[in-house]
Amino acid sequence: MTAEKIRELVAKMTLEEKAAMCSGADFWHTEAVERLGIPASMVSDGPHGLRKQDQEADHLGVNDSIKAVCFPAGCGTAASFNRELLREMGETLGNECQAEGVSVILGPAVNIKRSPLCGRNFEYYSEDPLVASEMAGALIKGVQSKNVGTSIKHFLANNQETRRLSSDSRVDERTLHEIYLAAFEGAVKKAKPWTVMCSYNKINGTYAAQNRQYLTETLREQWGFDGYVMSDWGAVNNRVEDLKAGLDLEMPSSLGTNDKLIVGAVKSGKRCGRGGCAHLNYRIPL
Repeated sequence: MTAEKIRELVAKMTLEEKAAMCSGADFWHTEAVERLGIPASMVSDGPHGLRKQDQEADHLGVNDSIKAVCFPAGCGTAASFNRELLREMGETLGNECQAEGVSVILGPAVNIKRSPLCGRNFEYYSEDPLVASEMAGALIKGVQSKNVGTSIKHFLANNQETRRLSSDSRVDERTLHEIYLAAFEGAVKKAKPWTVMCSYNKINGTYAAQNRQYLTETLREQWGFDGYVMSDWGAVNNRVEDLKAGLDLEMPSSLGTNDKLIVGAVKSGKRCGRGGCAHLNYRIPL
């Protein structure tokens, strides 16, 4: 589908339909607009193995998932220093997503390992931003060569699980750019992931989900990212402010609650940022 066709579809959408596209329909799907032929798309956990749930969804993985190949986790694959191997793994993941009707796999995860106590170290690639960026870029290219999107995560400075919903990563600008942002920058610029997932934590006092400096100024304006930014599951705190900062998609569904806040903000004159709610760059699956 061409960009021109997508713009035509967006122009035909009502304000309420645009607002609904800013949040999930349920735990794993985006909203559909049936009257315009816009289908829902499914996202699913990864990235070292497809975790698609056929039963009732939950983010803890308690309910059963379909059978799929479980590859070595990020901590193991990064130790190979083998870009070609990561690309081949990505191609296989992309094929599995296609077979299961998954549009976007949620990964790779490139946050820097700072402490052995971090609960997500198993899926993070490295202590070194160059290794993390190169390995992530290879995986992204492999997955997306199969017309399946990736969601590089967790943006930004998400290096602990303890109190991850309220922790505040205090980092000076030089350190952010040379270490924490660098792990994302190379992969975003070279491999062009379809989506970026923002993290739960605050960055120097501002939640990642409503941090315009990084979601818009750094990610879009400086790096040229043209996909959509989604929240980690439950990372939204103030939907209107998050949208203004550059958070396009809230996951999972708010059951319409936050959609109404967006509609109300637009009607009251509070713009949603980047040209109103019509800025969404969704890649609509054919």
